[in-house]
Amino acid sequence: MSRLILFNKPYGVLSQFTAEGRWQGLSDYLSLPGVYAAGRLDADSEGLLILTDDG
Repeated sequence: MSRLILFNKPYGVLSQFTAEGRWQGLSDYLSLPGVYAAGRLDADSEGLLILTDDG
């Protein structure tokens, strides 16, 4: 069964688990191995980010 996670991404966080430079990554908020963003939001925007483990 696939997992679907809804995450309210705050300003200043990348839509990836690895941090880069002054931007935080999703791993600073979530610890979910095998889960990836189903899209992306810019680091300087905030909003709903969908994460899944289903390809």
